[in-house]
Amino acid sequence: MAKKLEITLTRSLIGRPEEQRVTVKTLGLGKMNSTVVHEDNAAMRGMVNKVAHLINVKEIDA
Repeated sequence: MAKKLEITLTRSLIGRPEEQRVTVKTLGLGKMNSTVVHEDNAAMRGMVNKVAHLINVKEIDA
């Protein structure tokens, strides 16, 4: 089965650098506590690592 990542925005983007805001928007997250599911690949892992202090990530089997 393919691994997926369930990503939830848990902290506000207020006062964050533009680079972090763009990364969160690219992940598909808008408002706080919004959740998206993405395939687990190197590109997603890189974006997750960049904003790890703002999000919660769970690995799921789908």
